[in-house]
Formats: sequence, C-alpha cells, structure tokens
Amino acid sequence: MKRDSRLSSVLHALLHMAEHPGPLTSETLALCMGTNPVVVRRTMGYLRKAGIVTSDRGHAGGWRIRADLATVTLLQLHEALGEPAMFAIGNRNETPECLVEQSVNAALESTLDEAEALLLKRFSEVTLADLAADFARRHAAVRSKRS
Repeated sequence: MKRDSRLSSVLHALLHMAEHPGPLTSETLALCMGTNPVVVRRTMGYLRKAGIVTSDRGHAGGWRIRADLATVTLLQLHEALGEPAMFAIGNRNETPECLVEQSVNAALESTLDEAEALLLKRFSEVTLADLAADFARRHAAVRSKRS
C-alpha cells in the first residue's frame, strides 16, 4: 500500500528553504527532495494558498517561506495538503451485512479515530521552528565531530 509522504517532503523542503537566504527554485527543491519539479510546484501551490510560502517569477525567482516558523504547525501543513489519510489501514467493507464484520468495523473505527485525534493534537504542538532547532542541534553535533 502506498504511503502519502507529502508532509514529510514538505517539511524537508521548508527546512532547506529556512536555511537558505534567498528563494529556491522548484528545480533546486526537487533535487533536495528527490522528486520532480512539477511535484514541487504542485505541492508548494497548496502552501502558497495557505499563506505559508510565496513565489517570485523570473531569473532570480523561486519559493520563499512567508510565515514565521514559530507559528506554522505540522497540523497547519497537514491541513494545507488537503488532510491526507493518516492511516493506510481501514475496514474491508464499509457497510457490511455481517454482524461479525460490523463488530470488527466498530472496533477499528473507534480505535483509529482515537489514534488520529492524538496524532493531530501532537501535530498542533510541533512547529517548523521546533524542527529547525532540532536540525541546528544535529548539524552542530556533526560539525563538532569533524573538527
């Protein structure tokens, strides 16, 4: 089953953008993310619509972060991407006649709903600034080992 990795990819791109002083082109971001520039443009379009990034056309153009890293949460990014499904598992049949399958569905639905609520709550607590700070710590540790 294919997993939706757009949130992870967006976070990767945004952290690269946060470290770069100027705009980054879709081509440059595509190289960082290991994807196609068209995918970058489509994905960044969602973030632009949400007011998180902006883009400039032309020779010196590209994508820039518009929002303050401390105010952008994982939940906002998840929502900007269209709230993709959190889990790849689900019911075999959504409207079964079998009472056994109805019991199974009820148990799975309530458990998955609780897990999703917990995950979304945690997403609302983590900001891009948190991720940038973690990156900075990891980068400093690697630099100090090389010295």
